[in-house]
Amino acid sequence: MNIALVCWINDKAGMNIKENLINSFEFNELEEKFDNNSIYQYTINNKIIKLYTINSQHIFTDDLDKKIDADIFVFITTHSAAEGRPSLTVHPIGNFGKAEKGGKEKTLCSTNSIFLKKIFIELNNNAKEPYEATMEGTHHGPYMEKPVLFVEIGSTEKEWVDKDAGKIIAKSVINGIGKYNNTNTMINNSTKKNDNYNEKKFNKKNSKIIINNNGNLKNENNNESKIDENKIESLFIIGGSHYNHVANKVMLKSEFAAGHVCAKYNLENLNEALIKEAMEKTIPESKFVLLDWKGLGKEKARILEILEKNNIEFQRSDKFFEK
Repeated sequence: MNIALVCWINDKAGMNIKENLINSFEFNELEEKFDNNSIYQYTINNKIIKLYTINSQHIFTDDLDKKIDADIFVFITTHSAAEGRPSLTVHPIGNFGKAEKGGKEKTLCSTNSIFLKKIFIELNNNAKEPYEATMEGTHHGPYMEKPVLFVEIGSTEKEWVDKDAGKIIAKSVINGIGKYNNTNTMINNSTKKNDNYNEKKFNKKNSKIIINNNGNLKNENNNESKIDENKIESLFIIGGSHYNHVANKVMLKSEFAAGHVCAKYNLENLNEALIKEAMEKTIPESKFVLLDWKGLGKEKARILEILEKNNIEFQRSDKFFEK
């Protein structure tokens, strides 16, 4: 498997993470270059990781997967937020609405939920105060056809250049990649009937949610190794905040993996086509929708009608997790 780590040359967090990757792991500089920048390579558990630096702003660099040969793309970059919360974030990409920050309007990119889960678990285990590890809702570009995700340092310049944060991201990404075993990275583009979404019932196993002192979810005894990767199923989360607490719980405390996340502020854009696209563009394909029941607002009735009309299986978050 070939994995591309990508940073933008003008991105302070990205260059911070890049420096920590090279210093902390045995990345070798290759003779080949990309955008006239050096390419570095590291191998772990039969996975070839190449570290690229691009000259164009990452969120607007569409079709990078046509220029770089890789099975999965990971952008290491900056997260910005007005509230300035120190955070370490991961998320799929694409737009449920307008393409104001790259990508294509009302178009999502492919994502690998198990790969994302592995990296997020590592990020959560390695995060130290004041940083909070969190999943974000799906947003922004670039548009790509290969599976892709963003891993970020937030939320101000102070955090972007923090070497400790860069080291945490570097360690989490490499360890997450090392623990990922599933080689099925391709989207199944075959035509599907609506009733296919309801053909398999899930067997949920509840687990206790552990909260640490700074409010972050934590794995109990780092028990992710006990989960059979071949049995993990994907789900599509609808509703909730941009820093998505339901997605965090799914990733850390269940035998499921969150793919795309449509946060509350995007619900007015959500329609039948986008729901199906979000499920189909997740590897493995999402089997059902998990609704953030208290985070659907005025769109709740409309979304329920779409799901029921199309026989798309769904579950309420307040019933999905053990209280």
